[in-house]
Amino acid sequence: MAPRILLARHGQTEWSVKGNHTGRTDIPLLDTGRAGAKLLGERLRHGPWAELPGLEVRTSPLVRARETCDLAGFADRAEPWDALMEWDYGAYEGMTPAEIKAIRPDWFIWRDGVPDGETPAELSARADEIVAWARSADRDVLVFAHGHILRALGARWLGEDVSFAARVRLDPTSLSVLGWAYGAPAIERWNDTGHLER
Repeated sequence: MAPRILLARHGQTEWSVKGNHTGRTDIPLLDTGRAGAKLLGERLRHGPWAELPGLEVRTSPLVRARETCDLAGFADRAEPWDALMEWDYGAYEGMTPAEIKAIRPDWFIWRDGVPDGETPAELSARADEIVAWARSADRDVLVFAHGHILRALGARWLGEDVSFAARVRLDPTSLSVLGWAYGAPAIERWNDTGHLER
């Protein structure tokens, strides 16, 4: 069986609710984020995800992703990996899109990147590293990470330029699956938050 990669975005934080760009700032989960992480864990232990053979788990080392991973029940299997950290937003860290556009009206992160932070090309290279790891053996993998790096990962899994990620939304505590169709990389599931709708 060709390997798939399951993507779990971390739960809600104060900054994700407000829309602040949260790159390397270590923001903890809100209570709603913690509750969502537990629901995500329940979902991953049932249905088609239950007992995934040989599932390898990695997490961003940032607290919001690690806590989501822990509450979902994967702490004992997860290995922290810096490649899964969120985009380094540099000078725009903590700012909302509206605040950035007030000083730079034509700004588009997927084209322009950020001053004093990572370029889109650097983010794309990290996503490529994750894709190569995920495809390196006959086993599924599960990663806990952040909105922009996971969107970049989706784009690069498909072989698209990283800017394609601008066209795919990804909500907190969502589950996505990158797999295969007709022998080519494909999206099997994207931005699925059904576990939060109980």
